[in-house]
Order: sequence, then structure tokens, then C-alpha cells
Amino acid sequence: MDINLKGKTALITGGNVGIGAGIAKQLAGCGATVAITYFSHKSEAAETLQAIRDQGSQADMFHLDATESAQVVQAVAQAAASLGGRIDILVNNAGHLIDRVDIADMSDEHWRKVIDVNLSSAFYCAREALKVMPEGGRIVNMSSLAARNGGGNGTAAYAASKAGVIGLTRGLAKELAPRKITVNALAPGFIVDTPFHETFTGQENYAGIIGGIPLGVAGLPDDVAGAVLYFVSDLGKWVTGQVAEINGGAWFV
Repeated sequence: MDINLKGKTALITGGNVGIGAGIAKQLAGCGATVAITYFSHKSEAAETLQAIRDQGSQADMFHLDATESAQVVQAVAQAAASLGGRIDILVNNAGHLIDRVDIADMSDEHWRKVIDVNLSSAFYCAREALKVMPEGGRIVNMSSLAARNGGGNGTAAYAASKAGVIGLTRGLAKELAPRKITVNALAPGFIVDTPFHETFTGQENYAGIIGGIPLGVAGLPDDVAGAVLYFVSDLGKWVTGQVAEINGGAWFV
């Protein structure tokens, strides 16, 4: 069954690089008109936008600090206008580890930053997108394997924020069911070709991590995008409140 998203519109936060860029390209490749947001890496955002347009799809991009509620209001309104007045699909991909800090050494500021960039951002964006999302819309939130296993050293705040994303996902799934809007989450494990692991893991550690993955390979952004396509297409129309565990067998429910 071919996935056909022609006539659908999609907003992907943090859609400029890594997993977000992979998702944006796949949605556009299936016919959706997309808008991406970026906080940094503007040149990469422009490259992603051009790649989408080069494949014959319509796309636009907007700057957004998703931790700022007022900016979310403005950016979602701009994206909706670019997408024809509605957002059929919202992918809350924006997020960050910020830094590795043990709880005993963690400042209030660091805790709040991590919670805001991963959890509050998803809340702000969902709240605004719902104002222009029709019945039958789709929301996909980005959690993490860290929400399941607690993450690595110095990532307790990140793990907590990503676990919160799962709780938000399930609460929204129940709340929005009367509108036939499905809400699901993704919990990726070790995904390479992303700034995240290049920054916080280091390529010298990749082999050891891959050695602990039963499938014996790292994941790629397209592996995550495939789960998004399932959730937002007709294939996943009766699936809501679920978490896709995309980790090569590194963790089982």
C-alpha cells in the first residue's frame, strides 16, 4: 500500500536537521505540503527546504524558539498561513539534551531549560496547532529511549522530560479522540547522522553502543520517519496513545 499524503499539510518543529529533516523529507515525498521550524542551523534548514522543493514538493521554513510561548503562537500562525490555513499533521520534534549534568550538580536553570525544550515546547505547539487542526488530524511527539531506561550519565533531566512527553501524548490522545485526532509518540534509540549524538556521544563511542544493539546496526533518521508515516497515514488511523519503540531491539516493553 502506497502512503499518499497529497492534500495534507504538516508542520515539523526542529525540521531542519537530523531526524526532523528526515521526517520532513519523507512527508513531502508522500505528497504533503510541509513547513519546518529551526532554532539554530539556519543554513541546514535552507538546505533541507531546497531538497524538499527539488523533489517537487511545497515547503516553507520559520525560525522558532519553541520554549517561548509567544514565539510559538506567532510561528504556528505563520506556518498555518503558509499551509493554506490549517495544519493536518503536527510533528513535535524540537528538543535538546542541553548538556550532561548529574542531579547533584544540577542548577534550577538547567532543569527548567531541559524540561522546557523537550516537554513544554510540545505542549505549546500542540495547543496552538489544535486551533487550526481539522477533525482527523494527527500529532506525533518525540520522546526517547531515555524515557524508558533513564538515559546515560548526566541525562536524568532529559529522561524525565521525555517521559513527560509520553504522559502528555496519552493525555492528549484521550482528550482529542472525540475530534478523531490521533496522538502518538516516538522513542528512538541510537540514531546516527544527527547532530545530537555527534555532539553528546562522540563517534569514538559509536562502536561500543552498536555492539549492544541486538540488530547490530545504528538507526537512521529515515527509520524514525517510517514510524511517522505509519502514524499519520491511513495505516495508523485507529492507533492513538501509543509509543513506537525505534531502537533495534536495545529495549523491549
